[in-house]
Amino acid sequence: MRLLDEAQPPPVRQTPAEAPPDGLPQRERLPALLAILISVGMATLDTAITNTALPTIAADTHSDAAATIWVVNAYQLAMVATILPLAALSEIVGHKRVYIAGLVVFTVTSLACGLAWSLPTLVGARALQGLGAAAIMSVNAALIRFIYPARMLGRGVGVNALVVGLAFTVGPTVASAILSVATWHWLFLINVPAGVIAVALSLRALPHTRRSDRPFDVVAALLSAAVFTLLILGLGTVAHGGAWLLVAAQWGTAIACGYALLRRESGRAAPILAVDLFRRPAFALSAATAVCSFAAQGLAFVSLPFLFQNVLGHSQVETGFLMTPWPAVVALMAPIAGRLSDRYAPGLLGGIGLVCLGAGMASLALLPADPGFGDIAWRLVLCGAGFGFFQSPNLRALMTSAPRERAGGASGIVATVRLLGQSIGAALVALCLNSAGLLGPELALWLGAGFAAVGSLMSFLRLHPASRR
Repeated sequence: MRLLDEAQPPPVRQTPAEAPPDGLPQRERLPALLAILISVGMATLDTAITNTALPTIAADTHSDAAATIWVVNAYQLAMVATILPLAALSEIVGHKRVYIAGLVVFTVTSLACGLAWSLPTLVGARALQGLGAAAIMSVNAALIRFIYPARMLGRGVGVNALVVGLAFTVGPTVASAILSVATWHWLFLINVPAGVIAVALSLRALPHTRRSDRPFDVVAALLSAAVFTLLILGLGTVAHGGAWLLVAAQWGTAIACGYALLRRESGRAAPILAVDLFRRPAFALSAATAVCSFAAQGLAFVSLPFLFQNVLGHSQVETGFLMTPWPAVVALMAPIAGRLSDRYAPGLLGGIGLVCLGAGMASLALLPADPGFGDIAWRLVLCGAGFGFFQSPNLRALMTSAPRERAGGASGIVATVRLLGQSIGAALVALCLNSAGLLGPELALWLGAGFAAVGSLMSFLRLHPASRR
């Protein structure tokens, strides 16, 4: 922590005459972006490979499958609970400090995961690892905004989306390769050297950002954590057919905490739950579009394995191969769409992308009874192209529709709406499977197409002059 204090200049109050520079000089841009890409790629890859390894972890720790799911749940709940408080904290102490602290926590807890000797110790280490990942994800978009000048921001977010797409694409393959020669512990231990490199690069290359002198509201942070944790837990309870009394208690408490949070932060210039940013039509529409798109993605990614294995009769290995075109095409399209978003309206690009995503998901729901690889592949390519064409322009729109001094809050919303949308999608898939049996995956894909259609409408609404004010 002392090293971080020495690396951070004293807080400076920004005045209108002291506008921050518009991005880093070109020679400093690459190492700063590389520091972010290593960290984001590491956190994304960790999620992808952990999901693949759950059966192996269950067998090695002599645990049942339901208990092993907490290896994933603990990580996700820690992230969703702390992203917004950490984003708010970054505006006070500096984005770079929160980012590096998150990297250190993620690296150390990756070592702890690799050394875990039982399921409870692994779950505890994963919860702390989720805290580190939340610190990384809460400010990475904000840091990209300070690395790239405004005219080139689309390129920066496009490269970021490229790395995320590649990590999801190679994740199952990397996990299978590691598990073929080593134990599951090495899935986490490989993060340690990458984390050390990322910390060293971040200390040297990431830009310092101006800090606010407002105090950090601990009570508001706790209320925010309670709102989103209970909301996600309630979705999980509904998805798995839990008692409605428990669901009512979880969501009722979440609503009460949300009301208390809004009352506490009423009138504040920079609330943790960024109500000030949602008063901007462009930001609100971009956030709503993101929730719809990630819900559609969640519906697809969770339901397609059930469709391929339970309905079409493919093996687990074949299913992983069949799923590859989607994230691979996202990785290819993201940087192209990012560059285009520097020239064309994100509302137009995002709307076109979500129309393609909706059409692709509808075509998957209409698959013939015995489809060949080509029948499946072109539909997944259409979905991936649509999602990739949407993602970078929408991220650019979210970040540029917020003031620079609220970049931390905007970055936190970016990460939160992604997790919220994916959680909604996964919960709806569980409902579809419980209520419709073998027709559940098809129903989930139709719901995903509907979410994509609503998202495209919201994206096109951003073209209206009123939404750009």
